[in-house]
Formats: sequence, C-alpha cells, structure tokens
Amino acid sequence: MSLIAVIPARGGSKRIPQKNIRPFCGRPMISYPLETARQSGLFDLIHVSTEDTVIRDTAAGLGFAPDFPRPVELADDHVGVVPVLGHVARTYTERGRRFAGVCLISACAPLLEAADLAAAAKLFYEHGGKKLVLGVTSYPAPVEWAFRISADGLLIADNQASHATRSQDLQHAYYDSGMLAIHPISDFEPGADLKVRPTIAHILPRHRVVDIDTAEDWEMAETLYLGHQQRPETHR
Repeated sequence: MSLIAVIPARGGSKRIPQKNIRPFCGRPMISYPLETARQSGLFDLIHVSTEDTVIRDTAAGLGFAPDFPRPVELADDHVGVVPVLGHVARTYTERGRRFAGVCLISACAPLLEAADLAAAAKLFYEHGGKKLVLGVTSYPAPVEWAFRISADGLLIADNQASHATRSQDLQHAYYDSGMLAIHPISDFEPGADLKVRPTIAHILPRHRVVDIDTAEDWEMAETLYLGHQQRPETHR
C-alpha cells in the first residue's frame, strides 16, 4: 500500500509569524520534518501544501517543490486539516496518482524521527490501512487533577474528589501531539463520517512533543532539540 506524506504549511501564522520557515537552530523549521520524511523511505511522494509563495520557494530550495498550490480558501485560520489533506488526495487522484493513506506531518515537528513514522506506518498496515493512526503523548500529570483559575484568581478543581486519588490508581490519559497522523484514503471520500471512525494510538515520548504556538514553545523546542543532539546515538 502506498503512502503520501503531506506537510501543511500555510503562511498566515499570527502568534509566530512565518513560523513554518523561521530559522530553528540554524535551519528553516520546515526542513526538519521534510528531511525526516525523506529519511524514513516510506513515502511515494512528499507534498508541501501551501498558498504562500515564500514557503513554496523555501520548500523548493530544500528539494520539495510542491506540485500545486493550496487554494486560498483552504488557508484560513478556521479551516481544519482534513479538508487540506482531502484537497491534496483528490488533486493527485485526478492526476492519476492514488494512495492507500495520507500521512499528515506537522511543519513544526523538529523532534519527530524517522522511527516514529515507521512505527506509525507499521500500525497502519497491521490494521489493513482502514484505521486512522494518531500520534499521541501522555499528559505529564493525571487529567483528573486539573484546575481552572476563576476570574478572581482562585484555583477551582475540575473534579475535587479525584484529587484524593493516587496517580498510580488513575488511568493514563493521552492527547493529540499534533505532529503525526496517518489517514486511510477513505477519510476523504464523500460522506465519510470522521466522528465515528476507529483510531489507533501511536504513543510518542513526551520529551519529543512540543506544540509550537508561542515564543515559549519555540524556546522549549529548541532546548529539547539541542539536548537530543548531545545525547549518545544509542539513547535517542
């Protein structure tokens, strides 16, 4: 079964302008997931989905020139990623290229490794290419221990009773890492109900998951990346 990797990279980031191509430890951010995708050897094609000419030219300079642009109407703040992936899948189908699955890779995933992609693809194939494989990571503390802060600055427990429960007695909870997902091609067929489709978890280690939306996130990601570069290869 063939896979295509799609890296969505719109140009309208507001909290960190042009974050997809901003220098990260000396290289454009998008260069990291692109090189990881190439190193994995998993994909028949790697496509950068962007409406932005600067991002397009950056990708082309890295050896990943997009075959076609993203429509402007799919580059809005409120457009989800599935319509973007669907546009790519349909466009290639119209051009005679068909894939069993579409692998979403975040443009801001410098800590993603080729082994992560290989493990996720293995799960995808083991389930016949019929289930979504989602890269998730565990919460650092039980979600049952969550607090909110009220308007007057007081901490309000989401579930007061759970705060008396030991962490080892609570079930692990996970969240979407935002780094990686492999969709079966059926997700993009007309009438597909994405709310009920089965999803398989590929668990990523917390020390390699950062959702980069703020300057603090960026600094944390650079710190983690540089730290990983200093670790012995056998422990990465």
